[in-house]
Amino acid sequence: MLISIVLWLLAGLLAAAGLVPLALMLATWRIAAKAERLVPACGKFIEIDGNRIHYVEEGEGRPIVFLHGLGTQLHHFRHTLFGRFGTGYRLIALDRPGSGYSVRARSATGRLPEQADIVRRFIEELRLERPLIVGHSLGGAVALALATEHPTSISGVALLSPLTHLEARIGRRFDLLYVPSPLLRRILAYTAAIPLSLRYAQPTLRFIFAPQAVPADYMIAGGGWLGLRPSHYFATSTDVVAVERDLGQIERRYSDIAMPAGILFGTGDRVIGEAVHGEPMLNKISGLDFERIEGLGHMPQFVEPERVVAFIQRVAARGFANAR
Repeated sequence: MLISIVLWLLAGLLAAAGLVPLALMLATWRIAAKAERLVPACGKFIEIDGNRIHYVEEGEGRPIVFLHGLGTQLHHFRHTLFGRFGTGYRLIALDRPGSGYSVRARSATGRLPEQADIVRRFIEELRLERPLIVGHSLGGAVALALATEHPTSISGVALLSPLTHLEARIGRRFDLLYVPSPLLRRILAYTAAIPLSLRYAQPTLRFIFAPQAVPADYMIAGGGWLGLRPSHYFATSTDVVAVERDLGQIERRYSDIAMPAGILFGTGDRVIGEAVHGEPMLNKISGLDFERIEGLGHMPQFVEPERVVAFIQRVAARGFANAR
């Protein structure tokens, strides 16, 4: 009798254990479906070496290509900066591979030189004549990889709160994203990661935008919902792990950058510190246009869009003059 009771208890525990992942998978599917309903794809698609790249563009004239940061998407520029430049510019923002509605190739690693090469191929496919590259946060690291690996493809770089230096295991700052095992990364992406991300979305956003407030329309107009999908989590985690493999080598080549370059950084940035990732660049890139904004956090394009546009146009004027 006792054995029978124990067996029934074990069976019940096993059934419950099986129901938990199933419930998490169902919750993940529902959240992802809601995200795609609230923020649908809005641009064009192009195939680049097995990567399906989603991008938007506006205007005519000299091209400016925008690269977003970790775990975000093209709405970080489309919503905040497009429509503010006036005439004479062709503005193009893309979802980096795996982010937003872009699909990363199965064989892709997410490493910085690989991402830079995809951007180079994107420039070629759209027949852009030496565009200015604007990179925010991790997008800044991709822009710097592009400037060191493919300098003749672009006219300059304008970096917003860029990741520039390798700190002691940078992944510690993103513990829930630092998952070295691709298998575990995929399991988490389709079970616990998305419900947990939704649960802690508001405190996470408050940290990222601090000391400024999170914009009321961020989740939809700013595309925030798109981060709550399994493919996006998997790509973001891949990016976090991959950064450590290449950033140290790239930063040793900053002195080789001869094109016009600029950095805009807020002193209140709590995500990427200006003292580590901003100021040291003054001694590494000759003629660097460095703009420091007191008290500004990690999201200058949301908080000071007009100032950001003026900064980009200033760097663009130098870059396009040199590219003639």
